[in-house]
Amino acid sequence: MILLTFNILNIESGTKNGSQITNDERLEITIANAKSVLRILDIHEVKASFFVEISIVEKIKNLIKAISAQGHEIAFYNKNSSALQIEEAKKIAEEFLEKQIKGIRQKEFKIAESELKLMGFSYISNIDHADILFPFKRLKRDSDITEENGISIVPESISPYSQLPYNDFVFQVLPMKYYQNMVFETLKNDDFVLVYLDIWQFTDVKKFNFKVPFHRSFNCGKKMEDKLEDFLVWINEKELATSRMKDYIF
Repeated sequence: MILLTFNILNIESGTKNGSQITNDERLEITIANAKSVLRILDIHEVKASFFVEISIVEKIKNLIKAISAQGHEIAFYNKNSSALQIEEAKKIAEEFLEKQIKGIRQKEFKIAESELKLMGFSYISNIDHADILFPFKRLKRDSDITEENGISIVPESISPYSQLPYNDFVFQVLPMKYYQNMVFETLKNDDFVLVYLDIWQFTDVKKFNFKVPFHRSFNCGKKMEDKLEDFLVWINEKELATSRMKDYIF
């Protein structure tokens, strides 16, 4: 099973050549990128899970509604929000979606499992920091979904052969043929592969003069759209199963 997921959060990079990008403009870029991803998913009839950063939930209500209306899962991404902010955002989102938010993803800043369970979350999908050296730091792996304090903990997927994680950076830089082989081989060993991408990766960083390191700007924008499309074509050709995270876990 392939669990395809996307993190919706604004690009934080600074700008160069004296350019200025306001927060509202960054939000518009995020919305445009997400719509591009939705179009690609719709063409290939693949459902995914979208993890929306807490602070922008109220600002992108229409986008969230559109994502949900197309049959995708809405979950949360906790960047640095407090428990109170998460609880409030969850209440607001569930009211305008008329659906329960079951999942949350965390990175550096993490709320305890017991608190998240009390808020009504059913699963946590924590991820690690990804940079150019990160893939070489992971030597151990555990692909089993566990339960702590009554909430399911979904681990990051890591190839048992190359030891590369299935994070945003690896998808962006690896040749697609190699990536596809890695997924195929992993599925022979594990029940699922959890893939996650950041919506900001679909930004044309040159167009907006964002100051992004070369290893993170490589294959951004339209090239990322093409890579995603190639990946989905391959998934359908190989008749590999895909699922929203909440459906797979429960």
